[in-house]
Amino acid sequence: MHMQEISDEVAERLKLEQSQPQSEAEVSNPEASPAQQSQNGNAFTPATVAMFPELSPGRAMTTRKTVDEVVAELKQTPFFMTELEENDETEAFKALAYEGTPLENASEFKEQGNECFKARRWPDAKEFYTKGILILAAEERKRKQAADPSAQKPSTEKPREEGKGEGEKEETSEDEISKERATLESLYVNRAACHLELKNYRSCWLDGAAALRLNPNNIKAYYRSARAFLAVGRIAEADDACARGLGIDLLNNPLKAVARDIIKKAEETSARQRREAERLAKEKRRELLIKAALKAREIRTRATAQPPEMEDAGVKLAPDPDDPTSNLCFPTVLLYPTHLESDFIKAFNETDTIADHLGYVFPLPWDGEHAYTLAGVECYMETVAGGLIKLGKKVPLLKVLSGGKVEVVDEVVRIFVLPKPQAAAWVEEFKMKKAAEKGSQ
Repeated sequence: MHMQEISDEVAERLKLEQSQPQSEAEVSNPEASPAQQSQNGNAFTPATVAMFPELSPGRAMTTRKTVDEVVAELKQTPFFMTELEENDETEAFKALAYEGTPLENASEFKEQGNECFKARRWPDAKEFYTKGILILAAEERKRKQAADPSAQKPSTEKPREEGKGEGEKEETSEDEISKERATLESLYVNRAACHLELKNYRSCWLDGAAALRLNPNNIKAYYRSARAFLAVGRIAEADDACARGLGIDLLNNPLKAVARDIIKKAEETSARQRREAERLAKEKRRELLIKAALKAREIRTRATAQPPEMEDAGVKLAPDPDDPTSNLCFPTVLLYPTHLESDFIKAFNETDTIADHLGYVFPLPWDGEHAYTLAGVECYMETVAGGLIKLGKKVPLLKVLSGGKVEVVDEVVRIFVLPKPQAAAWVEEFKMKKAAEKGSQ
């Protein structure tokens, strides 16, 4: 029979059935399968339904479930898992890819890791050790769950073969467990060695801790953990790990070498901390000396919420910052408001005059009209009350700052410098702006 003949036969059967009256049982059912109900709501007869193939068992299970329910169900199957988590089913599924018992597979990965380690291929060795750890760690979790009935999951183990007595199985199982744990311990310390070479120090001491949970007397775990702690400067933890290892084997040369390095590192750290403490104490003393000097000279200061960035510039004592009889020096800004320019003087000594500094600042590179000359400018500072005070160019800075009429804001002295012809107009404008600010407050 050809395809065309099958199509004609089906068409004839459909015509025959459509010509017959439908019974009440043949009316479209909203819960019928797609094979039983068309998209426009018309029902097929039982004879028509018989021509459609049946759904697969898997598809039939999901016909009345939402997409979310189907996806959630699929994620419980290892092949479709998108989120990795520690569970026996996942690790057991991974182990199925290899022939042999978990111990045999893990031992094989260990040997492969050892070969890579000898060749100094640390990342490859780490990956092989990790595969072995995954297999045996899954076996450990199975045993813990079996010991705790409340944490047990449905068993995936094969049923015990007939013919083996319970006593014989228990004896073999205990021996196998002991070998598995010894291999797992070895895998952890070997992977810790890889992490140490790769400078993954936290992973190194975590693997060391995992090995010590299996065997508290593992010298290699203590040694590698101590090395990792020492590498990141955690002296106390390194010393503790080293001391515990030496408590087990006092003559262990690698641990004795670590102990010497720990002592050396501790001495270096102590010396560095001592120097830092001395530096901070010296800075604190200098701050107190400056405050005392400002108070003795009756110089007012004020700090704002957003001080300017000045790196190492600030009020200092010179020439000796530790000598209270030294002079005060102030960072100073020379402002040219009519041209929106400025100059910065890092250390304006209290005994210096404005003329001392203007003498080397002038001529200004941007002053094409030559309006700024020592004899042709006037200098002003803002007072505490918001006004202006005119400064004599040959008056020492100390005389200007002392007395409390002006203040040093954020450790910076601000001096306005203006050409004489423009000074009067700028002063009036300054006063008007200050009056407007006070009126708006």
